[in-house]
Amino acid sequence: MSEEKERAKDRDTTPVPAFEEGQDFIDEKKLLRKVDWHLLPALIFLFFLSFLDRSNVGNARIEGLAEDTHMTGNQYLTTLSIWFIGYVLFEIPSNIVLRRTSPRFWLPTLTLVWGIVCTLMGLTQNFAGFLAVRFFLGVAESGLFPGVVFYLSMWYKRNEQHYRIALFLSAATLAGAFGGFLGFALAKMKGVAGLGGWRWIFIIEGLFTIVCSIAAYFFIFNYPADAKFLTQREKDYITARLKDDSDATRNEVFSWDGVIQALKDPKVWLYALCFHTMGYPGYTLSLFIPTIITGLGYTSTQAQLLSIPPYVVAFITTMTVAVFAEKTKRRAPFIIGGSTVALVGYIILISSHWPGLSYAGTIIVTAGMFPSTAIIVSWPANNVSGQTKRATASALQISVGNIAAIMGTQLYRPKWSPRYFVGHGMAIGYLVGNIVAVGTLWYVMHKENERRDRGERDDRLRDVDKDVFLGDDDPRWRFQT
Repeated sequence: MSEEKERAKDRDTTPVPAFEEGQDFIDEKKLLRKVDWHLLPALIFLFFLSFLDRSNVGNARIEGLAEDTHMTGNQYLTTLSIWFIGYVLFEIPSNIVLRRTSPRFWLPTLTLVWGIVCTLMGLTQNFAGFLAVRFFLGVAESGLFPGVVFYLSMWYKRNEQHYRIALFLSAATLAGAFGGFLGFALAKMKGVAGLGGWRWIFIIEGLFTIVCSIAAYFFIFNYPADAKFLTQREKDYITARLKDDSDATRNEVFSWDGVIQALKDPKVWLYALCFHTMGYPGYTLSLFIPTIITGLGYTSTQAQLLSIPPYVVAFITTMTVAVFAEKTKRRAPFIIGGSTVALVGYIILISSHWPGLSYAGTIIVTAGMFPSTAIIVSWPANNVSGQTKRATASALQISVGNIAAIMGTQLYRPKWSPRYFVGHGMAIGYLVGNIVAVGTLWYVMHKENERRDRGERDDRLRDVDKDVFLGDDDPRWRFQT
């Protein structure tokens, strides 16, 4: 292998000699911790609010939502589906707006809008009104997840992104755990101002989100070049360390050609399929876990509290797997392993007659599902090059993933409680599909890396200036598998 290709393959460990040998030494680990502390807490908290405000409907349901708004069980399922429709339709447009504006403007603005909509959910009086606000909640929340995945790819080297995205996604596990406790506490406000406890769940959480969104305008930063918490040397250092690793430092303007490149790349659609096959079990379990636990014979109060442990376990496994995936620089084996664990959990759920064992099944599902999801959503951020192409790929992946959730919300009908043969059975099928899709993408990227190692793609540079970078089509680029 040529020296140039060896360097390309080992980008993640390439030092930045201009700074490490200079008089003003910069501690890279210390600088990364500084960046982490300025970026991640605010982003994690925003996603915590997002997940809390989308999944609290499950807590509200067992506190009288359907009865007070005169909804049938099937109509309730429709309100869950409509959220995903709004979410899917606006993810790519939202990331395009992010590219054309800035993270500091767009991410807090999205938070403000969905906080207002969440508050309005607590004031709805009937099925039609609740259906409308759920749709607009999906629209407003659509841009945060794919937006942050793209945003982090502009700050960190490729092998560093998964751990940070896992930390970001861990907010979902914390929101799931805290949501059960908060639902339990806010339900005690039943009768205050003549309102039901389920209404206060939406109103209090929505108002809190609005307040936090205002603060977010001051705590969300844009990109390294204009980050005020960094010195000029630190900015230069971050630029230097990213230069040979990704396209984050390139002055790329938005172009529709980048959008088209993403849509035409088969690997981008494979990333989307990987998340699609994980999106069904991931979202349906998050939405229905209080209902599933109630169906096992527990009271609504017990179900609120029992929904906490599965998310606590998920947080631990997500962060543990993230550490090992970063150290080993592997992605596919950990996804397949997590999906296999979740598969075992669903088999327990669908086959067990004992409530205690079925409850253990929910813990096993979350323990495997959340670590796999964290890696899947970080995969295109690691491997797709071209800023507009990557922003489009991340949004497309999550959009396609959520299409599965639209169907999933219709497969947990009350008449199938408590074992939900159709819903859990589909989850098992989807997880098998996930293992196949991830294995296929793993094989495709591994073979492409081998072709580039052998120089079979070098002709792409024949008529191109040596300083021109061709994105992930460049023969010097290596995919992380």
